Amino acid sequence: MAPLPRICLIGPESTGKTELAKRLARELGVEWVAEYAREYAEARANQLTADDVEPIARGQLALVERAAQSAILDTDLISTIVYARHYYGVCPSWIEDEARTRRADLYLLLDTDVEWQPDIARDSGGDAREDLFDAFRCALDEFDTRWEIVSGDWEERYARARHLLSSARRQQHEK
Repeated sequence: MAPLPRICLIGPESTGKTELAKRLARELGVEWVAEYAREYAEARANQLTADDVEPIARGQLALVERAAQSAILDTDLISTIVYARHYYGVCPSWIEDEARTRRADLYLLLDTDVEWQPDIARDSGGDAREDLFDAFRCALDEFDTRWEIVSGDWEERYARARHLLSSARRQQHEK
């Protein structure tokens, strides 16, 4: 069987990215790469400013650089770009340049059709999730990525993700 392509789970907050990424990585026997922004935000009680965008991007880059090629990424620089644009109106161009050269093989965009769960690293209420979902779709197109939407309840999300990963692996093997 072909090696697993690099997969990135991406999307608005509280859509199950972390739990799904961990589960997929564990069951497939590959590395899970955490979301650096979560750790960073939690350490600052989620009191972030535009000055935090570059350190978050550098932290995420460092995690991804250390990861094996076959890995499940719990987000990447495209997420940093979407949030920087959403909160601050702009993202440093070097981050956008890096995102273009470090794209995952497949992005799984998690839909907002699950209940928002409160968390210290999340905004209150998740009111912007639909707008952010649209921003993620636009960014995935802007950065010319291969992506698929994953929606449904938790088990449906897992089944869809497994199906998409199997398809991606077959396509990679056929190349």
